[in-house]
Amino acid sequence: MSVERGKIVIIGAGHVGSAILNALLGMNLAKEIVLINLDREQALGEALDASHTLAFSYSAGCAIRVGDYPDCAGAQIILNTAGPSIRPGESRDRMQLLRTNLQVMTAVMDGITRYTREAIIINVTNPVDVLTYFCIRRYDYPRMFSTGTLLDTARFHKMLGDLLHVDAKSITGFVLGEHGGTAFIPWNAVNVAGLPFERFEEQFGLSAPVDREGMIRAVKDSGLDIIELKGYTSSGIALTACRVVSAILFNAHAVLPLSVIPQGEYGLHDVALSLPCVLGERGVERILTLPLDEPAWRDLHTCDAYLRGVIGQIGNVKPEGQRQAPVYPHARNVVRGPGANVPS
Repeated sequence: MSVERGKIVIIGAGHVGSAILNALLGMNLAKEIVLINLDREQALGEALDASHTLAFSYSAGCAIRVGDYPDCAGAQIILNTAGPSIRPGESRDRMQLLRTNLQVMTAVMDGITRYTREAIIINVTNPVDVLTYFCIRRYDYPRMFSTGTLLDTARFHKMLGDLLHVDAKSITGFVLGEHGGTAFIPWNAVNVAGLPFERFEEQFGLSAPVDREGMIRAVKDSGLDIIELKGYTSSGIALTACRVVSAILFNAHAVLPLSVIPQGEYGLHDVALSLPCVLGERGVERILTLPLDEPAWRDLHTCDAYLRGVIGQIGNVKPEGQRQAPVYPHARNVVRGPGANVPS
């Protein structure tokens, strides 16, 4: 079945799924949106509520309805938000969700793959890196990735922009690796209008150097702090999902940090983690290889080792006859950092 441009399926109609629904409508990014949820009445309520916004002049026409997995047929994009999230008072480690959400993802992917292997699947459910790895490997799905550290990067840009008194959108730089405790910032790739990080103290009149450790710690803690304060996160991840969707719909070739399985970039294989990716209408087109300095290489290998350890705990996820993970159209070969011990 051919893909219908502008048809988006959202799986899960909780806080995150409903926020994404409303953000997609507010940004006029969809022609048709189908909500799939275990509680169909909840999904119907969200669909009805959101549909009333279509009467306002700022909103374009969009068909919104509740459906089921057969409605994945023909979808251009599927956003998966299904599964429980961390709640206030619980452990701040997203890996606590792994066992439960592995079962959820299995049910979701069983449903999707009965009806399509053409849609681009964007996973939002945590822990996003391990679940994305599991789904790509277990289902040999060719067009899947997760939002990864894109939201972490947005949080970083806001925090650094506030510190420097510049617009967050003027910051260039990424949070990479795990969407979790081993995320890191390659500071040698951070700049403002071409001004390198090493000159920030001088150029912006800072009273002290940027606290690198404090900054990445604040980025990692911010989402969990929001959960403790309001019970869940929704606004940031909704706009994160919309940024990804818009890059696909408009073939933007945007460079975003997304969780993918690298094909030798940075010497990495058989793990999913966030790296700078070029994203267009076909999905991830290539992974860019930044010139990482020594501290960033160490952080990358720490992240890789941690995620590999977690992946090892979930056992063999490759079905019989499994092919290799999809090679991105313009994938590059291994890039070795200065003095780094990178396996080939």
